[in-house]
Amino acid sequence: MQSHFPTGTEGLSETIPPRSSVNSLLSDNSAVCLNLNREALIQQIIHRNEAFVSRQGFLFTHTPAESTGRSPGDTYIVKDPNNEKLIAWDSANNHPLEREIFEGLWQDALSELEQRSQIYVTERVIGAESKFALPVKTITDNALTALFTLNMFRPIPHNIKNSILADEPFTLLVLPGCMIDTKRYQGRLRRLADGKTSQMAIIMDFKNRLGLVYGSSYGGSVKKLMFTAMNYYLPLVDVLPLHCSSNENKNRELALFLGLSGTGKTSLSTNPDRALLGDDEHGWSDRGIANFENGCYAKLIDLNPVKEPEIFNAVFHEDRPTRHGAIVENAMIFSDGCFNLSDDRLTPNSRASYPLSFLSNYKQSSVGPHPKTIIFLTADANGVLPPISRLGRDQALLWFLMGYTSKLAGTEAGVINPVSIFSRFFGEPFMPLLPEMYLDLLSRKLNEHQTATFLINTGWVGGPFGVGHRIDIDLTRRMVNAALDGKLEDVDYAGDSLFHLQVPKTCPGIPHDLLIPERIWSDSLLYEKRARSLAEEFSRHFDKTYGKSQISERIMRQCPGK
Repeated sequence: MQSHFPTGTEGLSETIPPRSSVNSLLSDNSAVCLNLNREALIQQIIHRNEAFVSRQGFLFTHTPAESTGRSPGDTYIVKDPNNEKLIAWDSANNHPLEREIFEGLWQDALSELEQRSQIYVTERVIGAESKFALPVKTITDNALTALFTLNMFRPIPHNIKNSILADEPFTLLVLPGCMIDTKRYQGRLRRLADGKTSQMAIIMDFKNRLGLVYGSSYGGSVKKLMFTAMNYYLPLVDVLPLHCSSNENKNRELALFLGLSGTGKTSLSTNPDRALLGDDEHGWSDRGIANFENGCYAKLIDLNPVKEPEIFNAVFHEDRPTRHGAIVENAMIFSDGCFNLSDDRLTPNSRASYPLSFLSNYKQSSVGPHPKTIIFLTADANGVLPPISRLGRDQALLWFLMGYTSKLAGTEAGVINPVSIFSRFFGEPFMPLLPEMYLDLLSRKLNEHQTATFLINTGWVGGPFGVGHRIDIDLTRRMVNAALDGKLEDVDYAGDSLFHLQVPKTCPGIPHDLLIPERIWSDSLLYEKRARSLAEEFSRHFDKTYGKSQISERIMRQCPGK
């Protein structure tokens, strides 16, 4: 099969070192707006018509269709001798790019910025723990992007010099409204289905701590580029990065929630009785847990103000525009100024960016102790996984490695079939290193801190999607609370030999039959057939992806279907 990704560099001119060219751009340049505060940036956004102002005061924008979500096919890693043996190049998400191509695009981006009347520069950090915080300088021609970095990236701490990553800041260029000159890069960037070259590129140069977002207006492109960078650097210094949310109770007992999009990670961790550290990205070091971010980037589709009041109020509270600063992307709005959060005609991936300070109960430091409990979240649309299960050490490592959930493929003749998604560590696109590096770190930390681990299914019960129904989030919250409060420590468990799970026979506030999926299916034979089919998918995926790896046999034996 012919590759759709770069193979040659002929035709690209020599370029000067990227960091030197950035310094040249910013030096004595009257167009540079350095570290404007929130109010000044919001005024710029409104003046430049970069976003609309809602009745409540927050900003909202509609991006081009190609920028309503991440573009994995346009996301690249600059390949060099330093990372050649560290990165899992066999992962479908790790697309190598030759340095000459990156440097050509970098110079193109700087040339675009040189023509701008205003250039916005923000200096922030990724990471609440100053020991491993990464300074990041974002340079953009878009004030809305600069505000996004204030929402999502953290202020520079006074002791940043103590960071093991402080020797050289990460420099990020973001040009959301510019398209790549495809004639110059034909055959060097992704080829689209119509034979044309993509006009978008999101590139990471880990060696030189450089990042480029070219042609993507999706805020998540900025956020996830920096998350991926942290996920490359931190394991090399014995810090485990995790795609998770985190909260703690008044006794400083901390919980982590790991899950893919749509599994309830943000909703379940946003709890008025537990202080939120962060909703998406954290590091686990020898000191404990630290959030990477300053804010949240929450999905809005079907957001219910009754069941999820914290997130709703964070976005939709009323304030004057220059004090608000939440950013809503691609939610459906009508001529009367009202939003319909269940309308997905623009995209099912409508989002809101807002600072943690907009929540009623958050932990300002965003750091905490080692976790007492870890919750793995999955939304199984097959309706065969138990709503809650306890995991032993090897079981926890297996489910961490597999990162399972399901998504809905669409409708054909009135039938909707769920599609299984396996994304290792519940975030494979953002975990560039060899899988053993993340797995070994989690194994060591679970053993050292004796962290309890549970699998919670926020998906369907009583049958697959289209037959059964999605479990009510209030019931899920009861199960989460039981796990976090230690109320499942002394109950009896039943073994599930097919999925290798430990299922509690009782759980406070939960009907007994709900805990055992087969009991609420109308046809036990159909349940067994569906369950075995899913287990076989697990087994095939494990063999295909990890059959030749160094994953231990103990972990392999915990794989469903084995």
